[in-house]
Amino acid sequence: MRILLYQIGQLLTMDDHDGPVRGKAMQKLSTYEGYAILIEDGKVVRIAPSDELEQVTADEKIDCRGKLVTPGIVEPHTHLVFGGSREHEMALKQQGVPYLEILKQGGGILSTVRSTREASEKDLYDKAMFHLDRMAQFGITTVEAKSGYGMDRETELKQLRVAQKVNQDHPLEVVLTFLGAHAITEDYRDNPDALLDEMAKMFPQIKEESLAEFVDIFTETGVFTVEQSRRYLNEAKKCGFDIKLHADEIDPLGGTELAVELGAVSGDHLAVATDEGIRKLGQSETIGVLLPGTIFYLGKGDYARARTMIEAGAAIALSTDFNPGSSVTENIQLIMSLAALKMKMTPEEIWYAVTTNAAHAINRGDTAGKIIEGNQGDIVIWDAPNYQYIPYHYGVNHVNTVMKAGRILYQRGGLIG
Repeated sequence: MRILLYQIGQLLTMDDHDGPVRGKAMQKLSTYEGYAILIEDGKVVRIAPSDELEQVTADEKIDCRGKLVTPGIVEPHTHLVFGGSREHEMALKQQGVPYLEILKQGGGILSTVRSTREASEKDLYDKAMFHLDRMAQFGITTVEAKSGYGMDRETELKQLRVAQKVNQDHPLEVVLTFLGAHAITEDYRDNPDALLDEMAKMFPQIKEESLAEFVDIFTETGVFTVEQSRRYLNEAKKCGFDIKLHADEIDPLGGTELAVELGAVSGDHLAVATDEGIRKLGQSETIGVLLPGTIFYLGKGDYARARTMIEAGAAIALSTDFNPGSSVTENIQLIMSLAALKMKMTPEEIWYAVTTNAAHAINRGDTAGKIIEGNQGDIVIWDAPNYQYIPYHYGVNHVNTVMKAGRILYQRGGLIG
């Protein structure tokens, strides 16, 4: 199967850098006009000016005149597999009830825990597949998915196995993260260390069955302390996992500093990261994954200081934080607009944050987030004339066509196959 994209209006290959793009380097972005891309058997085999490729034989030729073409979007932080929904909590949020108070009342994460424990694997599978289909329509081709709505052995393994099967069955690639340390259930309210011990006992089985690549923890007031997180994540590292942290989302506990100290692949949220945490992040290999949709949806707090982080030299990625309680959206394009409007990120920085840097935040920097010869054809064609247009025109879907490994998954009008 050969597909030719030709007369591309503006092409972003995102291949200016080998590794994550850091600091001021995020402000420079190469573009190409009038180019063509030849895809064969799922891989990019040639990128060249259109006049060099238009005469090649192809099974399908797509005229991209006037359209933007980019790598598939990489989504580095989602809670994809869960039961139920929490629309009833919106009224509490409108009344100004803090999230941590909702959690104390048995809502929040704990509400989803109950629904997920009760749900069958088939129900969780069907729901996750539905949400993945919607993500694909918004231009996402690679997705990280966390567990964390069980916090008991049976349900956590159920979530991970569902995510593993979804990865096998859905065209999008799904990267798995074990987030058993997501909250403190009622059974462990007086002894959170015991919950961490129970979750850590699962590490060998998860590793043996390849059920997760990363281990994550929620380091936050009323959840797990910095010291508890350090102990737990060090144990995960000993078992061969790469690590992530939900860090400095609500209270500045030093989670950003801990992510750097432990060599985490990413520290996520960072909405209230301290000056010292940002300084250390900028001097580290850890990627800051920012989640402005959560701040927007909860309607409280300050947005992460993306400008300060970039000026400090950090590599920044963006994510929807898709979940049923604090960021209920699969629309990464909306997140790109929030990054521009609320965190003052430039269009160039935003594109690095949803492609190259997002890929490195889930250890896929060599295979996703770029269009280069030899890589699989994860490509989005946009109904937009240039890359600045996507964050500028907010709240709608600009996708024309989505390709994963050279297969057309979506074209304007609906999913394919």
